[in-house]
Order: sequence, then C-alpha cells, then structure tokens
Amino acid sequence: MDPISIGASQLQLSIRSNSEGKFRNDTSEKQEDAFKEVITSCRSLNKYETNTLKTAIPQISAAIAAASFHVYVGIALSYSSILVPQIESPDSDIPQTTKTLTSLCASIVVLMVPVGSLIAGYLMDIIGRTNTIKVAVFPAVLGFIFVALASDVYYILAGRILTGLACAIGTSPAYVFITEIARPDLRGSLISSAPTIASLGMCLAYIAGVLFDWRTTAWLSIIFAVIPILLVQFAVVESPVYLVSKGRIEDAAKSLKYLYKKYPQPDQNESLADMHLRALICDNEKRIAEKIKVSSMTDVKSHKTQSKWANFKKPTGYKPLIILFFLFFIQQFSGIYITLFYSVTFLQDVGADGIDPFVSSIFLGVVRFLMSLMNAWLLRRFKRRFLIMVSTFFMASFMFISGSVTIWIEEGAKELKVVPVICLLGFVCSSMIGLLSIPWTLTAEMFPTSIRSAGHSISFSIANILMFVAVQAYRPLLYILGGPHAVQWFFALFSIIGFFFALCVLPETHGKTLAEIEMHFEKKSPAKNRVNASDIYSVSANSKEVEQMLKMKENA
Repeated sequence: MDPISIGASQLQLSIRSNSEGKFRNDTSEKQEDAFKEVITSCRSLNKYETNTLKTAIPQISAAIAAASFHVYVGIALSYSSILVPQIESPDSDIPQTTKTLTSLCASIVVLMVPVGSLIAGYLMDIIGRTNTIKVAVFPAVLGFIFVALASDVYYILAGRILTGLACAIGTSPAYVFITEIARPDLRGSLISSAPTIASLGMCLAYIAGVLFDWRTTAWLSIIFAVIPILLVQFAVVESPVYLVSKGRIEDAAKSLKYLYKKYPQPDQNESLADMHLRALICDNEKRIAEKIKVSSMTDVKSHKTQSKWANFKKPTGYKPLIILFFLFFIQQFSGIYITLFYSVTFLQDVGADGIDPFVSSIFLGVVRFLMSLMNAWLLRRFKRRFLIMVSTFFMASFMFISGSVTIWIEEGAKELKVVPVICLLGFVCSSMIGLLSIPWTLTAEMFPTSIRSAGHSISFSIANILMFVAVQAYRPLLYILGGPHAVQWFFALFSIIGFFFALCVLPETHGKTLAEIEMHFEKKSPAKNRVNASDIYSVSANSKEVEQMLKMKENA
C-alpha cells in the first residue's frame, strides 16, 4: 500500500475514534499539536510546491471540466435573443403571443435560477459538488425538449423554467468546487473560466440562430447539456474539502493524489498530497471542536444546520452578502444582461435596423468570448477593484456616446447607424474586463468554508432575482425614460456608480488566501489572532506566506 493510503487509513481511524465517543477535555491541546504537525508539513512544502502552470495541469483540467456545463448556460441565456423575434413575427406558428409573454419567455430562466441555486446548495452538502452538476442534465434536456415541441407559448414557458433550474443546479457547484481545489494564484482565473465557457455557448447560440430556426436550435442545444456531464463523470474528481467534511478520508486522499500528481514529491514517506490531507482534516476537526460547542458527534449532526445559519449573523457571513447584493444590483442595471437577452431587439431599438441584427449578435458573442479569454489573464495580473473600475469607466463612456448618437439617428442621421453597434461592442468588451465576471467570482471567494455552499447559493439567487427584474424592466424603462437614448444614459449612470462602489466599498481579494479574506470581514489583525489549519491549507503553495504565518503563530 502506498504512503498516502496508509496515511489516509490512519487518519480515518482517528476520525472514527472521535465520532464514537465524546470530545475529550484536552481537545484544544490536541488541536495545537495537530496545528504544529501541519506547520511542519507546510515548511517541507517550500521546495516542492511551485507556481508553474505545468504542476497545476490536473487542477486546471478538473476546473474546466467542472465548469463545462456553462456552455449550456450561455446557450440558455442567449436563446431568448433568437426566440423572441421569431415568435413575435407575423408568420410565427406560435399563437397568442404578446409582448408580456415573450418578455417572460426571455427572463423566466433567471427567475428560476434562485430556486435552482437553493436546491444546488442543499445537494452540494448531501451528494457532493460533482454529483450535483450531474443532476442538472435531467431538467436541462427536458427543458429544451419542451421548447422544441411547443405548440403554444405556455409550453415554451415550461421549457424555459426547466432550463433555468438546470442552469443553477449545474453551475453553482462548479464555482464552489473550483474555489476548493485551485491554488490561490490560479483561483480567480480558473473561476473566470466559467463565464468564458458561457460566452462560448452564447457564440454557438447566435451562430445557430443565423443558420437554423428556433426549434432546430433547441434540439441542438440538448447536445451541449449532455457532453459536459460526460466530462464531469470521467474527468473530474470530487472536492477533497467536501470528502473530508463527510469523513471520507480515503476518497479525499485519492482526490488529492490526482490533483497534486504533477508536483515534485518530497523524499520521505509522506507524500505532498498526504500533507494537504492532514491540513484539511485538522481544519475539519478544529471546526467541529471550536465552532460547534457540543459534547458528541451525534450532537454535532443535530446542531449542524442551526450552526450554519448562525454563521450568517457574523460579519464573515452578512458583510459579503450585503456587498454582493449592491454589486450585483449595479451589474444588472448597468445593462450588461439586458443587452444580452435583447441583443437583436436592442440593436433595432437604438437605430441599427439597417444592419442584420442576427449577424451583429454573432459579433457580440465572439467579442464576449475573446474578452473572456483575456479576462482569465487579467485576473492573474491585476487587482479585482482596479479591473472593475476600468470596466465601469469605459462602459459608461460607450453607453453615453451611443445614447447621444441614437438621438441623432432618430433625427435623421442614418449614416451613423453603425455607431451604436460599435459602441455596443465596446460596451461588451469593457464589461468583460471586470463588472460582468468578477462579481460571480466573488460569490465563492468571499464566504468562509463553513457556509461557502449556502453563501454562494444565496448570493447567486439574489443576483438572478435582480437579473430577472432588470430584464423585465427593459421595455418599461423605454417608456418611462422616454426612449432608447435615455435607457443607454441610464446604463451609463449605473456604470459610474459601479466605479465609485469599487473604489470606496469593495474589498480586494486578488492574491489573498481564503483565510485572509475571512479575516478582513472579521476586522481582525493577523498579529493578534491564531492562525488555523485552513489558513495553512489555503496558502501552503506559497512558502513566504507560510513562514509569515509561522511568525504570527509564535507571536500569538
């Protein structure tokens, strides 16, 4: 038997012995000993862990495969831009369509995402991150079958409801999974792979919209629901954080062995993956002993749910929720997703009706995809706040210019009709720099391990409720504000608000470990607080941070 299996077996016996009786009075002393062992392990990691991409290939491949279901999400979100114009046309075979019903067909997907997110949050803690992604295939396939066979608009609505549930169930676990397996320097880029893949799905949907009718596009979309599930089944290991939390130590050992197989291994009996496994177990036992003050494992189970929701009363729980609410509010009413859902209709409204809007939407999709790829690089190089500020500044500029030109087009300057298209492309490029992708990244980064699944699901739900409100509000805003030019200025105003929100309110998470982010919301000084095993696990890839934490531990 290899060393990691031996270590896993020994550690599992330790877990079982703890679960069969009551916690002993010397728990704190034992946790101190466990902490010292993790410190020793992390010191030995210094010369074995590197920041090269080659060593992270298993983590990168697992993250991309887990996020691959986002291609379906991109198709589902952009499908409305294909569907709505065709079923509203005079020669449509769908009877009894109204502007209200077609708007609901466009936005009901995001209305169902909060429900799906809560379901996903529950399933993630019960069956695991990767198994939850697999569950999404059932509503995903059934939803597009309903749409493809629809005889009236209500069948389309039913199908869109199912696709909305699938979008949440298949994507929420991916963000949590990537957060838990990625090393700190790659975490932002790997999380951003999800929006990148969604952008690819949008491109595919726009291209299909030019080549096929909406029913054929629906049938083709089913393929992109099934392929990602096959990738998850055969190319993704389960999150070791989840496995350890469930006492499945041997499975966690196998998962870590895969994720760290490309790293140089220590010249000793204990493997690199085994060191990380001990850190994870120490973190899990410490959380049980210190955060859940009960006498036995039976009491732990009975108090688990109560303890989780009580954590939202702490600064580490409610502060991220409040910040994310306002950030998503700004994101949605800056027009990012309104222009996505109504890309064809929006171009017609702003006066670009002389240009084929379906072809223009393809360009929008391609630009969004290419900028998503660039965003993955930007997230490794630049701070989150800086990227959002750059993003919102240019978004506001493009929308202000486009709104002004729209007035001139309405007054007869038809030769300028290409300008709104160019401005919309610039707006999309600018949004991809920061305001579109970074808020989704933060939903997993800003919550501590104990409530990460629930926190992500709640913030994800809030974001999609706001998205539904914003998408539904587009046509009323046209009437209330006095036309498409005013709506574009409205988007510019919210982009400016986003600039100052990032400057004055948003905390910086770039390059920080998950423990440091949690410490920020606790408003604690690192020199005055004990560092736990989760800190060590999060930063073990960085030798300088480990040494710094050692000094803090000695000064505590």
